[in-house]
Amino acid sequence: MKSPESTGPAALPQAVSPDRAISPGRARTARRAWTVAALTLLALVAGAAFRSTTGALLEPLETEFGWTRSATSGAVTANLVVYGLTAPFAAAAMERFGVKRVVTAGLLLTAAGSALTTVMTDLWQLWVLWGAFIGVGTGVMALVFGSVVANRWFATRRGLVMGLFSGANACGQLIFLPLIVHLAHSPGWRAAALAVALLAALIVPFWLLWFSDRPQDLGLRPYGENPEHPQQDPAPSAVPAWKLAVVVLREAARRRAFWILAFTFFVCGWSTNGLVQTHFIPAAHDHGMPATTAAGLLAIIGVFDLIGTVLSGWLTDRFDPALLLVAYYGLRGLSLVFINTMLAPTIEPPLWIFIVFYGLDWVATVPPTVALCREHFGIQRAGIVFGWVFAAHMVGAGIASSAAGWIREATGSYALAWMSAAVLCGAAAVSLFVIRSRKQAPALRDAA
Repeated sequence: MKSPESTGPAALPQAVSPDRAISPGRARTARRAWTVAALTLLALVAGAAFRSTTGALLEPLETEFGWTRSATSGAVTANLVVYGLTAPFAAAAMERFGVKRVVTAGLLLTAAGSALTTVMTDLWQLWVLWGAFIGVGTGVMALVFGSVVANRWFATRRGLVMGLFSGANACGQLIFLPLIVHLAHSPGWRAAALAVALLAALIVPFWLLWFSDRPQDLGLRPYGENPEHPQQDPAPSAVPAWKLAVVVLREAARRRAFWILAFTFFVCGWSTNGLVQTHFIPAAHDHGMPATTAAGLLAIIGVFDLIGTVLSGWLTDRFDPALLLVAYYGLRGLSLVFINTMLAPTIEPPLWIFIVFYGLDWVATVPPTVALCREHFGIQRAGIVFGWVFAAHMVGAGIASSAAGWIREATGSYALAWMSAAVLCGAAAVSLFVIRSRKQAPALRDAA
C-alpha cells in the first residue's frame, strides 16, 4: 500500500517526469541546439553580406547610371533606417508567427532585392530595392533575431552564444567587404549583387529542413536547463505583431533601465557603424593612405571582432554585464581620442594597436546588453525590448554618418568627429553605473 506522502508535493517531480521522458536525452538536446545555432549564424552572415555591398556599389552605380552621390547615399540612408526600425517589429512577428517563417521571408526578400538590382534602370528602383526589400529583409536577420534564438534554445551559455552571433554578424559584414569590392571592380557590380542573392537563397532549404522555433516543439528542453528550475515555456502571442511591438515599447519606456540601454546602444552605433565603418577609409585617405589598404584594415578589425565578441559572451556569463559595458565604452572612448594622431600614409605600430583593440571592442557590447534586457524585462519580452534598443543603435549610426561628413566638409578634418564620439562613449560608460545586473528582475507585464 502506498504511503500518503507519495501523493503529496514530494511526488510532484514524478508527476511531471513523463513529459521529460519524451526527450531523447542531453546528447540530442545539445546536438539540436547547436544545429539551430549554426543555422542562425548562416542567416546572420547572409544578412551581413548585403550590409557590406552598399558602400562598395556606390561608385560603380554612379559611373554606370550617372547618379549623384547624394542620390545613392539617400538610398543607403533609407536602407539603414528601415533596417533598424524593422528589428522590433520582426521580433514581435517571431513571437506571433514563429522564427522559421519570419526569417525565411527575410532571406527571400534579401535574395529578391539583391537580384533585382541587376535589372534596374531608374533611381527610384534603387530606393525601393535597397530600402524596402533589403532593408526589411536584413532587418529581420538583425541581432534581435539572434537574441530570440539564444533565449529560447539556451538556458546556459547564452552570453557565449550571443557572442558568437554578434561576432558572425559584424565579422561577416567587415570580411565580406574586400570580396564585394573585388567582385564589383572585376566582373562588375552585378556579380557582387548576384553573389549576395545566391548566398541568401542557398540558405533557405537548410533553414526549412533543420531549424525549429522552440525546443519544446521537438519534445526537448533548452540546452543546459536545470530540471529543478525549468524556465517558462514561451507560447506564440495572439496579439498582432505591430501592436505587440508598440505595447512592449510603451511598457519598457516607463523604466529607467530601457532608456539607459537605448542611449548606450545609440552611442555604440554612433562610434562603430556610423563613424568608423563609414568614415575610416576616407579619413585614412585624408592622411595619404590608399583606400585598398584602409579597407584591408577594416577587414582585420572584423577578424579581431569575432575574437572579442565571443570573449565578451564568455565574460557575460560570469560577471556583471553592466560593469563590462562600463569598461567597453570607457576604453573605446579612450582609443578614439588618439586615432587622429595614428593615421598616416603607411601603417605605423600605434595604428596596429588601434586596429586590434577596436576590433576586440567592436560589438563586444552586444552580449551584455542582451543579458541586461533579459534580466530587467524578462525572457518573454527581451527580444522585442532589444529590438527597440537595436533601433536606437541604427539611429545613432545614421546620425553619426551624416554628422561626421558635415564635420569633414566644414573643418577639413575628422578630428572633431573622433573627439565627439569619444565624449559620447564616456557619457555612456558613466550612465551604466546606475543600472546593475538584477538576476531576479520582474518580467514586463504581458499586455496581451
